[in-house]
Amino acid sequence: MILHPTYDINEAGHLTVAGLDAVELAREFGTPVYLLDTDAVRAQCRLYREAFREYFGESSLPAFAGKALCYKGLYSLVAEEGLLADCVSPGEIFTAKSAGFPMERIFFHGNNKTDDDLRFALESGVGHIVVDGEDELFALDRIAGEMGKNPRILLRITPGIDPHTHRKISTGNVDSKFGMAIATGQAHAFVKEALGCASLTLDGFHCHVGSQIFDTEPFEDACDIMLSFMAQIRADTGYEAEILNLGGGFGVRYTEEDPAVDYRDNIRRLGSEIDRMCAMHGVRKPTVIMEPGRSIVAAAGCTLYTCGTVKSIPGFRSYVSIDGGMPDNPRYTLYQSRYTVLNASHAADPADFVCTVAGRCCESGDLIAEGISLAKPSRGDVIAVLVTGAYNYSMASHYNRIPKPPVVELSGGKARVAVRRETYADLCAMDQ
Repeated sequence: MILHPTYDINEAGHLTVAGLDAVELAREFGTPVYLLDTDAVRAQCRLYREAFREYFGESSLPAFAGKALCYKGLYSLVAEEGLLADCVSPGEIFTAKSAGFPMERIFFHGNNKTDDDLRFALESGVGHIVVDGEDELFALDRIAGEMGKNPRILLRITPGIDPHTHRKISTGNVDSKFGMAIATGQAHAFVKEALGCASLTLDGFHCHVGSQIFDTEPFEDACDIMLSFMAQIRADTGYEAEILNLGGGFGVRYTEEDPAVDYRDNIRRLGSEIDRMCAMHGVRKPTVIMEPGRSIVAAAGCTLYTCGTVKSIPGFRSYVSIDGGMPDNPRYTLYQSRYTVLNASHAADPADFVCTVAGRCCESGDLIAEGISLAKPSRGDVIAVLVTGAYNYSMASHYNRIPKPPVVELSGGKARVAVRRETYADLCAMDQ
C-alpha cells in the first residue's frame, strides 16, 4: 500500500490503482486520465454515514460537497449511499437533478446567489437554502412569496475561528466573504430578520471554519461558539434551532509527511464534545450535519500522464514534462499543494531522480511538483499523481484550448468511462 489502500505495486513493478495496472489503464484509456476507485468512495460514504448516526444521532447525516468532484455518476453513487448533498451553484444542482438525486436532500450554498439562482433552486425543490446575508434573505423572501413557495433555510454564521490552514481556504474568520459574524452582532440581527420573513422557515444555522483540518479542535471550538450562540438566540427570541451544519474540512493525506486521519474517531470525539457542550449551554441537541467532500473522494483518485521531454539543466534542475498540467490540476499553481508523484511504469525502482514535474502549457508556472524524487523516467513512461479525486476534475479549465480528460471509474476489478474525454470539436461547440 502507498499512502492509501487504493494504491499498490504489482509483480511487474507497475503502480496499481484499485488493483488494476496503471500502465495498462493508460494504454486503454489514453492520458491524461482521471481514475476514481468508486469502491473506496462508497466505503468512505458508509463510514461517515454510520459514524454520524452512532455519535451525532439518528437524524444526523453527512452532505457530500459537490464542489470537490461533480458529475452525474458520482451523484448517483452518493444517492445510493444515502447521503445528503451540498451544492454551491445551479450547475451542481442541475447535475444532481439530472442524475436523479433527491432534491429534498440538497443544501444550496453560495455567498452571492442571484435572483435567477434562487428561482432555479425553488423550482427544483431543493431541501434547504443556506442564506448568506441580509440582501439574499430579503430577496429570497420576496421571490418565494411571488412563487407561492415556503422554502426551509439555514443561516450562514461566521464563528470567528482560525483553523491554521492555508489562508485561501480558511473561511471561518470574522473577515470573510461568507456569512454574518457573531462577534460584530450582525448574526444576532440576521436571525431576528429571518424570523420575521413571511415566506421562509428557519431550521437552523450553518458555519464552516476551513478545509484540510487534521484534528477536531477547530470544530470543537466552532461548536462551542455556535451552541452558545444558539442558547443566546433562544433566550432572546424563543427560537431553538433544529439543525447545526458544521460545514466540511477534515483533511486528507497527500504525502507521507501528512498525518493519517482516523475519520471515525474524529467523529466520535466531536460527538462527545457536542453532547458535553449541549449540556453546558443548556440547549437541546440539534441534528448535526457536516459537508465532507475532499475526505470522501480525494484518496480514491489518481491522475495518469505520459512523460514527454526529460530535460536536465546542469547546475540548476531537471524537468520531467507531462501531457497534462495546470488545466487538469491547477492546485499547485494556486496553492503550491504537495502531491505524491510516481513513475508508474517503474514504481518498484529506486526513486533517485530529483526533478520538477512540468505541464505542457505555454506558462512558466504550469507545474505539478518541484524537488521531488522519481525513478528516472523516459519518454513514454506513465507518470502518476496520487490523491487527485478532489478539486482536480472540478477545477479543470480549457487553458491553452486543451480538452478535459475523461473520468474512468474503477470498481470490482473493472474500469468504465464515467465522463468521456473532451474532443477538439467540444471546444468549439458553443462558438458562434
